[in-house]
Amino acid sequence: MVSLTTAEINAWIISYLFPLARVLALLAAAPPFNNPALTARVRLALGLAITVAIAPALPRIPALDPASGAGLLFLAQELLIGTGMGFAMRLVFSAVDLAGNVVSLEMGLGFASAYDPQTAGQTAVISEFMGLLALLVFMGINGHLMVLATLTQSFSAIPVGTAQLAADTWSSLAKSAAIMFSAGLLLVLPIVVALMISNLALAVLSRAAPQLNLIAIGFPLTIALGFIALIVGLPYLSAPLQQLFEYGLQSMLGHFPAVTR
Repeated sequence: MVSLTTAEINAWIISYLFPLARVLALLAAAPPFNNPALTARVRLALGLAITVAIAPALPRIPALDPASGAGLLFLAQELLIGTGMGFAMRLVFSAVDLAGNVVSLEMGLGFASAYDPQTAGQTAVISEFMGLLALLVFMGINGHLMVLATLTQSFSAIPVGTAQLAADTWSSLAKSAAIMFSAGLLLVLPIVVALMISNLALAVLSRAAPQLNLIAIGFPLTIALGFIALIVGLPYLSAPLQQLFEYGLQSMLGHFPAVTR
């Protein structure tokens, strides 16, 4: 008859429960795994499969009681780490959504919206288009596998139960957000500049010929110029998007390097 001591049972629990907490937190926050099309049951099954696959290769976790105060504290820390890593990757797609919203407003299509299943709300059509384009590029370069590889690497960089997050961890994440959003604006800067020039030209035309109906002329002209700029700029968006994804993957661990043991 096989008999297990309390210490052995606790060792089994912490060997799988703590890594599972980090994995599930990342799957709940990081694209494309946080898509509502993936139900909670599917994410749970995926999280369990990932945890079972990587748990034997993880660094040794110190022995502790998972139901004690220290055990619950480390469990909460794992949830925060996974959420922070997923949020860092989510910021990349939020930056692309911001770029699409800026273009929509400049084109005069800010009122045209479509249902976005990612956010379960209404989103500008250009923002939705650019978001889908970014997701396709991300999947095309196996970004989802890179996210999982970065998650696995995080267990070596931030061992479970042996590290405490530094005080500037979340401020570093906020700085990463600022950089990503600025990069998102730079992504569509040529299109925005072209639309601004067209609006300035229409403003000058309105002063030179006030009898013209600029509402009837300027509105379709701005929309047409916006679509032309998008068509011309689409072939050049792949490389900046890949650089943005690479920065997002780096920032998943970049704001967690300073830890104290």
